[in-house]
Amino acid sequence: MMIKVVRGNPTPEELAAALAVVQARAASLATEGAGAPAPSDAWSDPARVARHRLPAPGPTSWSRTYWPG
Repeated sequence: MMIKVVRGNPTPEELAAALAVVQARAASLATEGAGAPAPSDAWSDPARVARHRLPAPGPTSWSRTYWPG
């Protein structure tokens, strides 16, 4: 990993603090993909919305679409 200071003159302590933040973020991203899905992924999971079967097709199926079963 290459980090370049483009502007300013940071002290060694400031540079070490910035590098520690970048490394911690990279480590958390690396371990995040290996475990269970993130909570935000569960909200976008289509299986969460379609837990029940849809009504059988027929002439009155439109009236049963949004009524609880």
